[in-house]
Amino acid sequence: MRKRLLVSAAVLFAISAPAFADGELNLYSSRHYDTDEKLYSAFEEKTGIKINRVEDSADVLIERMTSEGELSPADVLLTVDAGRIERANAAGLLQPLNSEVIKDKVPANLISEDDNWAGVTTRARIIFYDKDEVSDPPQSYEDLADPKYKGMICTRSSSNVYMIALLGSIIQHHGDETAKAWAEGLKNNLARDPEGGDTDQLRGLVSGECDIVVSNHYYFARADRKDVSGLTGSTENIGHVFPNQGDRGTHINISGAGIAANSPNPENARLFIEYLLTPEAQKMIADGNDEYPVVSGVDPSPAVVGLGEFKVDTLPLSKFATASDKATAMYNEIGYK
Repeated sequence: MRKRLLVSAAVLFAISAPAFADGELNLYSSRHYDTDEKLYSAFEEKTGIKINRVEDSADVLIERMTSEGELSPADVLLTVDAGRIERANAAGLLQPLNSEVIKDKVPANLISEDDNWAGVTTRARIIFYDKDEVSDPPQSYEDLADPKYKGMICTRSSSNVYMIALLGSIIQHHGDETAKAWAEGLKNNLARDPEGGDTDQLRGLVSGECDIVVSNHYYFARADRKDVSGLTGSTENIGHVFPNQGDRGTHINISGAGIAANSPNPENARLFIEYLLTPEAQKMIADGNDEYPVVSGVDPSPAVVGLGEFKVDTLPLSKFATASDKATAMYNEIGYK
């Protein structure tokens, strides 16, 4: 039976006393950050809504929601990239957010065209390089395919969501033919077969295995904030570039949230997503995981501020998200591991 909230979202966050709502929230999340525990606890304390979590990869969660069908207990799907939440959307697993709070706080390019999901944080995909080995680092994503960088670049596997999203954005900006040529050029410039996560790419700069890598910004920033094995204390020779500052801007991705199509608690689901956009929650996310807040007026963590300001690619995320399958097929066609 669906629970009814005792007050509206607008009233709830205009006051600070806890426990103004009843019921539960079933959260299906592919976020894997320990700092989110504080976020969930604060929501429970403020609202009286108990969060029940199911955590796994987005693909597993989407498959689970599909198999559960109309009986799915999922209220909110939370992912770490636009491509996966749009995949859920395309499968009919989400419903409209219908929230003026979300529309007011989240930039329009970070909300799906059908209003079925929205970004709650952003992450920039930037270029890092060994300052001792590279005197003229790539200034754009397109430069990564320049033959002068042959044997110098390390990346994650082509099956990684961030790699897929980046190629999806190239497809949308330049078309299929140019995007495929870019992927082939990048593949030809690899120093080794793709492996590991973003932190492993950065460690490759320290070890000398790689001269240039592509990584989400926060993997580097967190090494300034806490101890990251093989990286903290060894970053003085690592430089960074926010790509494409002379034209469209740097590619960003999101942690995205949507209300499940068959949510038994849709009001609580909407309230939770709206809570993620409060200054309090945005600051927790920014300081705890070094992601960029989506809400204006909330500062990133000091480590992220230290990376500098940059021009953002304002391509609607739903555009490159819908190109995910095409990007995957393109990588497979050229044999990008």
